[in-house]
Amino acid sequence: MPIPPHPGSPLRTGPAARGDRPDRPRPDAGRIADELARILGGDKVSRRSDDLETHSIDKWYASHFPELVVFAESTADVAAVMRFANEHDVPVTTRGAGVGYVGGCVPVEGGIALSVARMNRILELNPADGVAVVEPGVITSALQQAARAVGWDYPPDPASLRECSLGGNIATNAGGPRCLKYGVTRHYVLGLEVVLPDGRVLECGGRVHKNKTGFDLIGLFTGSEGMLGVITRATLRLIPQPAARAMLAAVFPEFEDAAAAVQAILNAGHLPSALEITDGFTLAAARKRLGSDRLPAGNAHLIVEIDGRPRAVAGELDELGELLAGLKATRIDRAETEPDCEAIWKLRREFSYSLRDTGLTKLNEDIVVPRSKLVDLVHFARGLEQRSGIPVACFGHAGDGNIHTNLMVADYADPATRERADAALDELFTWVLENGGVITGEHGVGLAKKPWIVQALGETGLDAHRSIKRALDPGGLLNPGKFLD
Repeated sequence: MPIPPHPGSPLRTGPAARGDRPDRPRPDAGRIADELARILGGDKVSRRSDDLETHSIDKWYASHFPELVVFAESTADVAAVMRFANEHDVPVTTRGAGVGYVGGCVPVEGGIALSVARMNRILELNPADGVAVVEPGVITSALQQAARAVGWDYPPDPASLRECSLGGNIATNAGGPRCLKYGVTRHYVLGLEVVLPDGRVLECGGRVHKNKTGFDLIGLFTGSEGMLGVITRATLRLIPQPAARAMLAAVFPEFEDAAAAVQAILNAGHLPSALEITDGFTLAAARKRLGSDRLPAGNAHLIVEIDGRPRAVAGELDELGELLAGLKATRIDRAETEPDCEAIWKLRREFSYSLRDTGLTKLNEDIVVPRSKLVDLVHFARGLEQRSGIPVACFGHAGDGNIHTNLMVADYADPATRERADAALDELFTWVLENGGVITGEHGVGLAKKPWIVQALGETGLDAHRSIKRALDPGGLLNPGKFLD
């Protein structure tokens, strides 16, 4: 789905883009910028080419220039922008840190790119209540560090935690390796302040850990990909920081052996904080980057992380080591200190860089399958490789079935190659859905997975989504051009 950079596009085009609004004249981009500068202050509004370019993309390949960028610094700023956009029928695409992988914050209809990056304060850290109150631009690792400094923890840990923002995490319901034990972002959102498309400010939820008052509006906005409202404040649940953690990293002859170990660990009553699995293609690339001494021969790698009280962790680590030794593991590395644990995670993070070293374009698909289908998925991936001629690398969160299935494409800019890759993706997503899985577990739909949304949701499911969108955003102003259009 190529969307070329286009800095001069009209602010709105076509009845579908306008939602239910009547056609009416709108001011040009220059006048809109001038008026918003008058309302907000000139330092918060930009039409500089570098700002437009930065806000035209995320980590996916698609790009489209907005007409202007607004750098909001408060809820009042966001509300003023949305009131203005609602009055003048101007599309608005909200952006956090811009590190998504599906084109979710690409402003495909131009208009206003609304950045909340300057709204980056931790407003409250309250262990007594077990909550943190944050603005949407706070970087995820910053909250984790602040919480751990007082003996508490914010568990969600997407791989990009050092650069992604909490507002973006909420917009996509981000996950990460620790989802198996601790859950995804939604499980930690207690309250939200959201600016609606007409500029009204909605408060939903609160700071208590149980709340069944009305509909689950928090769940509605979490994962809504910026299409229903603009999150301006979040109250997040904290938990006591585990006193200790330890890890095992095991190499297996074949992927089937590692997948069997995953099931055996869970069947034995263990609930690790992370279970990460890696296939042979990825390991081969890692050996080239890191050396075979770091990763001895074998076609699968499994990381097991546990945490809890120190004596309990030590005992469980012994049990897991004995279990893995009896399950065909050819090498088991044990980490019982923080530096040793970080060394294993550093090795895991190198896998992605190793794939980049191949010189191929990595199409990172965050599909999810039932755990019982892990081996079937890898067998399917090997067959897809043979049929398409595109290498496929599989690694990720084995504990919850969220295996990142990466198509490694040469010369993706070539139209014929892209067509072949899209056909392979279609085959992958169709197989995943037919086997009880979903096409995205963490990244969202955005633009990248838009062609498969009807297949994923069904006609009735998509119609229900559109009904909610019309109820909250009848003008279709927020993040238009994505999977609901």
